Amino acid sequence: MTTLAADLRIGVGRLARRLRAERASDDGLTLTQRSVLATLLRDGEQTVGALAAIKGVRPPSMTRTAACLADACYVERRAHPGDGRQVLLALTERGRETLLADRRRREAWLESRLADLTPAERATLRAAIPLLERLSTRS
Repeated sequence: MTTLAADLRIGVGRLARRLRAERASDDGLTLTQRSVLATLLRDGEQTVGALAAIKGVRPPSMTRTAACLADACYVERRAHPGDGRQVLLALTERGRETLLADRRRREAWLESRLADLTPAERATLRAAIPLLERLSTRS
């Protein structure tokens, strides 16, 4: 007999893997790089140190990630207005469009799968979203 926790772990894991499979493979971005782009889209420009703290990595690691993204023109470096020793990273139009195109592709796949469900099943999923959000936050 399986538990709710095991069933949920398996179901969410399978869905996450399937959504990852829908990602564009031709842009060469790693999951970490995509995550940094998503943070910059959501929160705006950030220092390398702030991004490292948000992502839970060491600053030298984030410096390498930022350099790769800047070299590929997904982000640009800007002077920090209050601290000349620091640099801000900002999303470029290329970075923004790459991230949004990836999201559109995965959401289109998910919408096609949701269309196969009944209205009641879609309502159940919609009602579960706040619960999934609560489960996914750290406490």
